[in-house]
Amino acid sequence: MAEFSNPLILIIDVQNVYRIGEPWACETIDTAIGNIEKLLKAVPKKDVLFTKYLAPSEPAGVWKAYNEKYAEINADPWMNEIVDELKPYLPGRKVIEKSTYSSYLSPEVQKELKGRSAAVLTGVVAECCVLSTLMSLIDAGIYAIYLTDAVSGLDKKLEEETVDILKGLAPLHLRFMTTEEYLAAYGKEKRE
Repeated sequence: MAEFSNPLILIIDVQNVYRIGEPWACETIDTAIGNIEKLLKAVPKKDVLFTKYLAPSEPAGVWKAYNEKYAEINADPWMNEIVDELKPYLPGRKVIEKSTYSSYLSPEVQKELKGRSAAVLTGVVAECCVLSTLMSLIDAGIYAIYLTDAVSGLDKKLEEETVDILKGLAPLHLRFMTTEEYLAAYGKEKRE
């Protein structure tokens, strides 16, 4: 199981705007946050990378319309902050700001993934930023582990549909696991 030898945990855009009751609420975000916390307690700080979506300051093309439509959200610093539950885990870990759906398009994320055995995907939104990141990783030849209970979509149906679409790429390009399955496999690799 070479993918467990030196993985990087990507925690994608777990920001306040995706909380229940907020404009872009993700239905299972609380479950995802709980499972992300389990990961953060179990893996070294150097093996974790947070990303945070911020609207582009100089948008091009369709991003201009995006910025206009969501100007109020984009201007609200609280909406763009990492959720309170994960803030205690930020010290000593990198947080990379991005202005694209795919985290992998950030040169800093690419640098952090160099030499890694796999990217472990967690965060929001399953059918948007997580999916876009995953497709970029595959195109770059990076194996991915998709933690089904640590990723949240806008609703359960979209989460499930995203996994269904991706099933055709497994196991060659990615593997689906729960957080507990991942931690068991990760722990076994570290003991051997």
